[in-house]
Amino acid sequence: MTAATITDQGSGARRYWILATVTLATMLFAMTVTISYVVLPQMQGSLSATQDQIAWTVTFNLVATAVGTPASGWLANRFGRRALMIWCVSGFSVASLLCGTATTLEELILYRVLQGILGAPITPLSQAIILSSFERRQHTLATAIWGIGVVCGPIVGPTIGGFVAEAYNWRWVFFMTFPICVVSVFTVFVFITDRERNPGIRLDWTGFLALSIAVASFQLMIDRGERLDWFDSREIILEACLAGVCFYLFAVHSLTAHRPFLDPKLLLDRNFAIGLFFAFAFGGLAFVPMVLLPTMLQDLQGFPDSIIGIVLASRGLGSMVGSVALAVLTRLDPRVGLVIGFGSQSISGLMMAQFDMNVSMFEVMWTSAFQGFGNSFLWAPLTVIAFGTLPTAKLGEATAIFHLIRNLGSAIVISVCVGVVIHATGVNYSVLSEHLSLFNEAFSVSAIRGAWTLETTTGLARLSDEVERQASMIGYINAFYLFSAFAASVIPFIPFLKKPPT
Repeated sequence: MTAATITDQGSGARRYWILATVTLATMLFAMTVTISYVVLPQMQGSLSATQDQIAWTVTFNLVATAVGTPASGWLANRFGRRALMIWCVSGFSVASLLCGTATTLEELILYRVLQGILGAPITPLSQAIILSSFERRQHTLATAIWGIGVVCGPIVGPTIGGFVAEAYNWRWVFFMTFPICVVSVFTVFVFITDRERNPGIRLDWTGFLALSIAVASFQLMIDRGERLDWFDSREIILEACLAGVCFYLFAVHSLTAHRPFLDPKLLLDRNFAIGLFFAFAFGGLAFVPMVLLPTMLQDLQGFPDSIIGIVLASRGLGSMVGSVALAVLTRLDPRVGLVIGFGSQSISGLMMAQFDMNVSMFEVMWTSAFQGFGNSFLWAPLTVIAFGTLPTAKLGEATAIFHLIRNLGSAIVISVCVGVVIHATGVNYSVLSEHLSLFNEAFSVSAIRGAWTLETTTGLARLSDEVERQASMIGYINAFYLFSAFAASVIPFIPFLKKPPT
């Protein structure tokens, strides 16, 4: 994009119409992603899936988004930002409708993959449009406003989606977004005027395919490893070898090709290179609670979908408060924002690790809101730091890499945390079961024993269910401790970042 085009597109009040347009498109994407988390338990029962299998609808969507994200820069150059945005929003809308028609787990995963691939360019494209339309000194303010709009999706979506799913079924949470899809396509058609394209740019298919196969294989290995007993399975060994070989081919090809799929020279920029590490951490922390909390609350505490929606919405409310505070503190050193953000994430993880079987709705909502508050202090400062020292011509490709790493972080950390829950549940079930014996004096006290008994089939079944509930709760607590430790571990690296020029 030339300077003249940027000036024309970002002149006067029109730049704020552009900001509103891309905010609505990104809000649609965020709302559709988060709204599905509310109905994970309901989808699990409807499709007869296990906990790790239903998590595939999340992780495969994130992997598809990660695979499709790097191509957004080439697609924008090849077809123009306006055309790409129209096609992506329209395709994402159709894929969302198809998700509501799925009758099997395989169909739902397929439609979620399509949803991820088609929606992948929306966020990096929106970010590139904002950074191109506003001057550098306005980047923090524009990004913070964008963040305020985007967090409306995680507030409105889960709240309404929870009530809709409870009144009808999980399919309607995908159908209800269609009116917003229509409005979003219309605003993109009217306000995004950038038609500049460079059809002569060719896609590096070798790099693209090597990276795609590597990412997909690695994610399959992480997702299925716990179920298949890791490297005792031939499938896991095959996926690990395929991921390693393809990552190696991608790295070698990127360093030797004349025009690689992703330019490794971008890593020579110190802030951008370190910023990718923080993007991975940000992605990993952003969605883990939204995947773990719904199943924990419904399976262990029996919370209905409407209440789970309100709980997840409280996270969005905390994000909105944090985004407003960040917008006011635009002169704040971005590195301070990162310390606040990752520190809040770590504290919220410790708070979630204190949950027990009697956790109240208020405790969960307060913790979720605090987690969202900390999350909002990461996005804008991280964007300013990562892209503040890059030339404008490199923003399209840089945002694609940035969001690729962010989505990979989300998919990998979610898979690891779900694996921790499943593994810890199995281990602790075995440990707790050792104490179930006729020689345990607790069974001689009727007030303690209640309906639990080792003498009847019904009593054994009830006792087994309770042991599994307690073991699962320990698994969730372990995952929350891991979440907290991961957030705290990245804070010491923040001083390595340089404050970007204003």
